[in-house]
Amino acid sequence: MSDRLLRESIAEFIGTFMLVLVGAGAVTVMGQQATKVAADVVVAALAHGLILVAVIATFGHISGAHVNPAVTLGLLIGGKVSVNKAIFYWIAQILGGIAAGFVLRYLFENAVTLGNTVPSSADIHSGKIIILEALGTFFLVSTVFQAAAYGKAGNVAILAIPFTLAAGILFAGPLTGGSFNVARTLGPAIATGNYTEVASYLVGILGGGALAGVLHSSYFSSEEPSATSTTHQPPTKRRK
Repeated sequence: MSDRLLRESIAEFIGTFMLVLVGAGAVTVMGQQATKVAADVVVAALAHGLILVAVIATFGHISGAHVNPAVTLGLLIGGKVSVNKAIFYWIAQILGGIAAGFVLRYLFENAVTLGNTVPSSADIHSGKIIILEALGTFFLVSTVFQAAAYGKAGNVAILAIPFTLAAGILFAGPLTGGSFNVARTLGPAIATGNYTEVASYLVGILGGGALAGVLHSSYFSSEEPSATSTTHQPPTKRRK
């Protein structure tokens, strides 16, 4: 592994850790306070969205701040990252999510759940989970492609991507928890030993990310050179 790839992978680990810790942690806190579902969803959306702004601002120029295996998968399919980099990113992201899960386990040792993304009722079966998670992930990775990888949003990408995530959580949160991120689902699941419908989440999330990668690279790709090869990093200024 090169020094650059090591640095990028460490950034992905820390960024994913931040996202899962704050996102799942906020859901855990709200659950302990027995608040209404509507308030819980708003807090979850804000927590995930706001921390993602910070993650992109902090690590976007280093690794692209994918912090989500589905984002990396989409960009891999779209030719924006290499297979070697994608593998190291996936390892770092999943380990970051798991580390966050166990930190939450330590902090909330008596909590039954740690912001686990699980269906809200028996009516939300595997098929619905797959569709909802695939749609939310597709929307998120689509925004990553156009706003960041193709540089169409400029500096607004730092807000467009987190806002897309927050909006998806506001919609799907009351039904599936609104994960759209393999690391976000696996971290709390492994820390609590609760693997309810995890396979359905993984199928939906990865399927949505892959679909976005195929669609945007095949039909919506930019003819202009991308400002960055992967990423959430704002376009660099041209020299005069």
